[in-house]
Amino acid sequence: MAIIITDECINCGACEPECPNTAIYEGSETWKYKDGTNLAGNTVTLPNGEVINADTKQEPISDEVYFIAPNKCTECIGFHEEPQCAAVCPVDCCVPDEDHVETREELLAKQAFLHQ
Repeated sequence: MAIIITDECINCGACEPECPNTAIYEGSETWKYKDGTNLAGNTVTLPNGEVINADTKQEPISDEVYFIAPNKCTECIGFHEEPQCAAVCPVDCCVPDEDHVETREELLAKQAFLHQ
């Protein structure tokens, strides 16, 4: 399951540098799949089957608070024992995203895919 940042976020930015996948972005910021990963090129098939261009700017997921790109979030599996965004968040607004549920095996496969 990916992590989501709730609207209780105070925009402190503590979470952003902790993400090993560069999946966390400031509100209103465009982002790319290639940011912080080994993905490149205009035809990349994600583990969920979605075909993307890794170099294309993606629309912000939130205009108000920091957000996490769910297709890049691995809950820090393969890097750390717990999600680092949640560990450093002073207001506990980094929580499991019930809309993006994945098993540990799926998260490990996603981590390997992003950093192959």
